[in-house]
Formats: sequence, structure tokens, C-alpha cells
Amino acid sequence: MNNDHLINHPAVLAIFGITVVIMLLLDLGVFNKNSHVVGNKEALTWSIVWISLSMGFSGVLYYVMGFDAFAKFQSAYWIEKALSVDNLFVFIMVFGFFSVPKHLHHKVLFWGIIGALFFRAIFIFTGVELINLTYLPAMTLFGESVRINAVLTIFGIFLIVAGIKSWSSNNDDDENKDFSKSAGSRLVHKFFKVTNSFEGGTFFTIENGKRLATPLLVVVAVIEFSDLIFAVDSIPAIFAIAPNDPFILYTSNIFAILGLRALYFLLANFMHMFSKLHYGLAVILAFIGVKMLISPFVHISSVVSLAVVGGVLLAAVVASFMFPKKEEKS
Repeated sequence: MNNDHLINHPAVLAIFGITVVIMLLLDLGVFNKNSHVVGNKEALTWSIVWISLSMGFSGVLYYVMGFDAFAKFQSAYWIEKALSVDNLFVFIMVFGFFSVPKHLHHKVLFWGIIGALFFRAIFIFTGVELINLTYLPAMTLFGESVRINAVLTIFGIFLIVAGIKSWSSNNDDDENKDFSKSAGSRLVHKFFKVTNSFEGGTFFTIENGKRLATPLLVVVAVIEFSDLIFAVDSIPAIFAIAPNDPFILYTSNIFAILGLRALYFLLANFMHMFSKLHYGLAVILAFIGVKMLISPFVHISSVVSLAVVGGVLLAAVVASFMFPKKEEKS
């Protein structure tokens, strides 16, 4: 087993941390100091920047730690990126439900991602510790001595079920969902009285001497809770790639999440062109679930996982263009 974990390379971790902090400061403090509508050109530029940074970091991993670490990062990154695209449908519906002005979308997504940085760390590092603590005693199965991990087995079954549900899901079913009754919205309303209208880009305002929350805070809370629910699928999925290296999982996850905001603005007007994507995501989830279940008996390398994920995504995108969703006539 390769014990050359990312934690043993503080310089690489420093590169990751410095890159993320600088880019977030530039994003919020310089390029988006004033709220504005993000156009396709700006979204494309930022998407290229984030993907380039992610690929550059994976290159550093290859140089310092070798091909196996590179392949693990790439596999986890593209799995998270693929599953993130499906979450964009929810973001679009949330913004539409609350009638959020377009120039405020970036600010909501920015603070949602800041929350994701914190919660993903908790999920990933706690998950790895649980995995390390839940290996069952060695047993003989099919003539071989194996050690089955209880958590990975549960995750595997969960992902297979999630894949089956994703295959039969229809995003149109959620278009009439009442997000005002979601956990995030209820939480804000429990502690604050909320104004009826947005107050620019502020989360709080003063009315008649009282401090009130604005609907923008409600939207951020709804987005954050949506991401937490989304993480229930995505975090177990990447554990199949590097269950014993939380730093590989965290860095790949965060790079994918940081690029999600730009990807939202780039794809928001073209979601109908990816109508078959959920089939691809279903196959990916099921594949990862099977990989987890058979891991005590059969090892599927990170390279094979990366090839399967890339091939399935490409097939789903091609199928979406070849068999586009028919627009309903009003």
C-alpha cells in the first residue's frame, strides 16, 4: 500500500492553501467588488482559470508524489465536477423561486461556497476517520482472506440506490418545489424577521430601529442546505478513490467546488442541452458503488475509474446533443 500521503508534503498543501486564499480574495475583493450580472465571457474566463489551476495542482502532485496521486486527484475532481453540474439545476430553481436579481447571483454563490469549504472539510476528514475505525476482522470468503469495511459497504449500497434513483429522476418534477419551506429558509425565519424585498446586496437592514434579515440571507441559507444534501451523494462517491488520504479528497473536492460558481453562469442558459446528463451521473454513482462493494476482492485502479468517469460523461453529453430534449409548447 502506498503511504505517501499528501499530508507528508507540506509544501504542496501550502501551494493549495495560498492559491485558494489568493483567488478568493481576488474574486470577491477585486473582480467582483461591485455586484453585477456575470456574462458568458466572464464566466468562461473564470471557468478556464479554475480548471487550469486544478490541472496545474494535479501536475504538482504528479511531480512530487507520482502518477498514482495524480490519477486519484483527477478521478475525484471529475467525479465531483460531474455531480456538481446536476446540483446547478437546484441553484437555478432556487434563484427563480425567490426572484433573486441576476446581479446578486454571484454573491449568493460565493458565500455558499465559503460554507462548503468548511462543511466539506468536516465531512471528508470525519469520514476518513470513520472508515479507518470500521474495518471488520479478517475473514475468509471465496477462498481468500479479506477485510471488509462496514462504512464503505454502506456507502456502496447507498450509491447504487442513488444511481438507480438518479436514472429515473426528472428535474422537471422539482420545478414547483416550495423552497420557502426548506430547512435553510425555516432556520433563518426562526431567528430573524425577514423583509419582503431585497435591500441591495445586504443580508440585514434596519427598519423602525429593528435589525431585520433580507431575503438574500434566506437564499444563501437555502443554497447552503442544498449543498449539504448534495454532499450526501458526492462525498461518499469520492471515498472510493482514496479512502485513506483525506487531503487528496479535500483538495480535489474544493477545486471542483470553487469552479462551480463560474460554471453556473456559463451553463445556466444552456441546461436544456444536457438533458441526458442525469443518466450518465446515474451510471457513475452505480459504478462507484459497485467498486466500493467489490474492493475487498477486486481492486479497480484510479486510472480505470478515471477512464470510466470520463467516458460515461462524454457519452452523456454526446447523447444530449444527438437526442435533445423537446421543448414543451406553451
